[in-house]
Amino acid sequence: MDDLGTAATQPTDPMPIVLLHGVGLDRTMWDAVRGVLGPGTVALDLPGHGGQPPLRAPQSLANLADDVLARLPGGPVHLVGFSLGALIAQHLARFHPDRVATLTCVSSVCNRTAQEAAAVATRLEAARRDFRGSVAASLQRWFPKGSRVGAEAVTATERALLANDVGSYLHAYAVFARGDREIAPELGRIRVPTLAMTGELDPGSTPAMSRRLAAAVPGARVQIVPGVRHMLPVEDAPAVAAAITAFTEEAMTAERAEALRP
Repeated sequence: MDDLGTAATQPTDPMPIVLLHGVGLDRTMWDAVRGVLGPGTVALDLPGHGGQPPLRAPQSLANLADDVLARLPGGPVHLVGFSLGALIAQHLARFHPDRVATLTCVSSVCNRTAQEAAAVATRLEAARRDFRGSVAASLQRWFPKGSRVGAEAVTATERALLANDVGSYLHAYAVFARGDREIAPELGRIRVPTLAMTGELDPGSTPAMSRRLAAAVPGARVQIVPGVRHMLPVEDAPAVAAAITAFTEEAMTAERAEALRP
């Protein structure tokens, strides 16, 4: 599959929507969202994921963001990031605002507490000791018994996780584990319209974190999706697509009105 979405609805805004996935996944996690958003939607593999070369050395959030920057479509885009992708998107919005028209952060961590930081560090160490076991634990955390996500989507997520080069995955996960601390001092300098959204039941990228992010970024808003866990784009693609569409259209309408103001 190429990076371009397939036709579903005709967007009113010709500016591309660029989707960045989370650690250990690949661009196919956005397939259902892209199916709703339609043409003009681009999903990219993060460095070390999917069709990109494996990471062979420790990384920083800036390293990963620079790699993504080089592969963005020309001109400004509506940038949407999920989990690790959200941290990368925040970095791009802060340091390359000319390339980011709007910023949507889906299931993003933000300013982890000491307890939250310890929990993600424990998961990283578990992955170092037993990668396949950590994948199983992630699937259980994201799709517990009774989840409304179908078996096909769960299997596709498992397949993407197990396809990782383990060393590369660990380098990327290390950035995810500390990336919120890297970007935290810069959040107040983000000036593009920003939306933070997460699932009501997400135990890792919690509603409290989205509220912290919205409080840290000037003018940002927050949206909590009821009854959903961490894999929001998989579990409720229509809600994510609707939120992206409404937010980007509103932001562009406000920008055009400001440009016409005498």
